[in-house]
Amino acid sequence: QVQLVESGGGLVQAGGSRRLSCVASGRTFTAFPMGWFRQAPGKDREFVATISWNTAITEYADSVKGRFTISRDHAKNTVYLQTNRLKPEDTAVYYCAAPSQHYPGSDQPRHVYEYFYWGQGTQVTVSV
Repeated sequence: QVQLVESGGGLVQAGGSRRLSCVASGRTFTAFPMGWFRQAPGKDREFVATISWNTAITEYADSVKGRFTISRDHAKNTVYLQTNRLKPEDTAVYYCAAPSQHYPGSDQPRHVYEYFYWGQGTQVTVSV
């Protein structure tokens, strides 16, 4: 059974940081990209960041570019999202996800429909 389990969320003041982690079990995702999405109350789930299978390519939503960093550790089957200079509008449930197909080229998945496996999410709340 494939599982993605996020952790690291919590309450943080504006300007602060959180490091989110996502551990995969049940299969390895070393040959697949991994992504982070978030969903605020009343809003659609939105793309945050993705990292290619070999870590050569990282992509970010414009709203987090320069503040968030995605990384991964193949040995630990884990993907991370370092969130810095957090803003109240970053408040959301953060999900990690993995696709069921390979993306060997320069185009990396940025859409919800391109991902098959999802974690249960971790809440990040940024106070003013």
